[in-house]
Amino acid sequence: MQRSNAGDVTYDDPWYDALASGWGESAAAVAPPPARSEPEAAPSAAADIYVEVQRSAAFQEVRRRYRRFVVPGAVAFLLWYVAYVVTATTVPALMARPVAGAVNVGMVAGLGQFLTTFLLTWAYARHARLRRDRAALELRWDTQELTRGRGGAS
Repeated sequence: MQRSNAGDVTYDDPWYDALASGWGESAAAVAPPPARSEPEAAPSAAADIYVEVQRSAAFQEVRRRYRRFVVPGAVAFLLWYVAYVVTATTVPALMARPVAGAVNVGMVAGLGQFLTTFLLTWAYARHARLRRDRAALELRWDTQELTRGRGGAS
């Protein structure tokens, strides 16, 4: 960071592309906002709050519920995908067996991959809504209240 003559802070960013971000605007319109100056004690207080929340029983329960759904779901989906690929490469005659007209076992299994993806996404969203979202939202509010109370981020 550099200080300009006016006293505000400007950012010295080598990746900043004035032409791409400005689109013909004046330099004042595309200048980055000045950096906020906060007391040095605030980040450590906020970090302590987040560590405290992470160690809480409520946070551990939210993480446990997340893992109980995601790990088996991911393992099952990856096994199903690997089984599809291995079967397609090792037993092409099975995958070429016709099911109905021009549709064969390989096409049905491939479409099953898409169907499984959509079903797993739906199940994940439902599980999150019913089992985790409320507890996670309460944790977020509690964390924000603790942060405000200890003089952290405002």
